[in-house]
Amino acid sequence: MSEKKVKFEFEKQNKNSVRFKEVPEEGMPPVIGSIYVQKWFAGDSKNIEITISKKD
Repeated sequence: MSEKKVKFEFEKQNKNSVRFKEVPEEGMPPVIGSIYVQKWFAGDSKNIEITISKKD
């Protein structure tokens, strides 16, 4: 099993959600791209981090 931490920064706010765009590591392509997080959870956050676990 391997884990990867992916960082995101605020991109835009919609009616009920907030879109975050991935900040890829230098020289690497994005792992996820953009994600939507519900406003009730995201609040006023400008940066979030998600940990992905790959279970082989």
